[in-house]
Amino acid sequence: CHHKHLCCSSPYVPQSRLRYTPHPAYATFCRPKENWWQYTQGRRYASTPQKFYLTPPQVNSILKANEYSFKVPEFDGKNVSSVLGFDSNQLPANAPIEDRRSAATCLQTRGMLLGVFDGHAGCACSQAVSERLFYYIAVSLLPHETLLEIENAVESGRALLPMLQWHKHPNDYFSKEASKLYFNSLRTYWQELIDLNTGESADIDVKEALINAFKRLDNDISLEAQVGDPNSFLNYLVLRVAFSGATACVAHVDGVDLHVANTGDSRAMLGVQEEDGSWSAVTLSNDHNAQNERELERLKLEHPKNEAKSVVKQDRLLGLLMPFRAFGDVKFKWSIDLQKRVIESGPDQLNDNEYTKFIPPNYYTPPYLTAEPEVTYHRLRPQDKFLVLATDGLWETMHRQDVVRIVGEYLTGMHRQQPIAVGGYKVTLGQMHGLLTERRAKM
Repeated sequence: CHHKHLCCSSPYVPQSRLRYTPHPAYATFCRPKENWWQYTQGRRYASTPQKFYLTPPQVNSILKANEYSFKVPEFDGKNVSSVLGFDSNQLPANAPIEDRRSAATCLQTRGMLLGVFDGHAGCACSQAVSERLFYYIAVSLLPHETLLEIENAVESGRALLPMLQWHKHPNDYFSKEASKLYFNSLRTYWQELIDLNTGESADIDVKEALINAFKRLDNDISLEAQVGDPNSFLNYLVLRVAFSGATACVAHVDGVDLHVANTGDSRAMLGVQEEDGSWSAVTLSNDHNAQNERELERLKLEHPKNEAKSVVKQDRLLGLLMPFRAFGDVKFKWSIDLQKRVIESGPDQLNDNEYTKFIPPNYYTPPYLTAEPEVTYHRLRPQDKFLVLATDGLWETMHRQDVVRIVGEYLTGMHRQQPIAVGGYKVTLGQMHGLLTERRAKM
């Protein structure tokens, strides 16, 4: 069971198989072979499976398979991107991996979008958000004239102006089966923006555009699941997307303007190089969980006073969900009647899923969950060297200062080393010279 939910079991792995989890001090571990459960049942072994720790070469081979690097080319001599490039990686903690990452250049605005998406109760929602959210943001940022051009092109059957240039790892994919459905929902959104806009030229508020894009996508995910689809596979897909969930942390970089939109408990960290060459970390997002006092207060204010003790229990939303903001997760948004109606009319696979039939305790005044992001603005300075976006899996394992120091030392090739301590041992000049020569080579 994913750490974010206490109430769901993975559709891929029987709950009774989940006998152990990796110690947080170790980033990699081997999971049992696929036939491990049948083997232990046949032999009636009750002991915890043995853990096998990986060697450094094995760790490197896993990380190499998932890494991706991109160097941003200059658009032209006058408009140089403030982003030189990016590197991304992911390390699975379960199978299939539930987290996703996305990066794309906005071709109409020249800004760049980068995001991480942390899925729970399955990977369907994080996959859908990783494919769709950037399009919603791009549409929200486009001027009225460009939206009209795009709509006229669709009407007349002409080729569309491309909105995004994606920078994807070869293993990343798009859901081809749902592409038409996703496009129709996006088109409805830009049609509404055209109708709302009188055509007068106005500066687009990036913060407002990000908030609108997050909320609209979450609304479309919910609506698509309620309407359903004649295609049984597609119907099951939209229901899986809605009933699973995902947090999102997205950065939009345009010149010196950096906006971070965060929903959930992923995090954005800015690496700043001080005058003495040392590195410091500046947090550009807030976690939306029980450790955030303002989030706790917000939740309690949105519900009656008699729910003050039940809305958050054991540091989880209704005692079940760790993040207080997320896409999907309609179990925490829809009324009980709507949930029952959709499940009863849905495919049998959905009916067999224990999580979908489960009603959260003390469920009186939904919605308890929102996808509305908290947007942070930062004007880039010369000392701001890099930005780290990561899901909570990284921040639970490493301190933010260590993350920034390691990345900073990698980028500059300069390692700040502690003074050599020889203790009470006798060290010859030759040995000391060897130590210093070795350190100099590392520098």
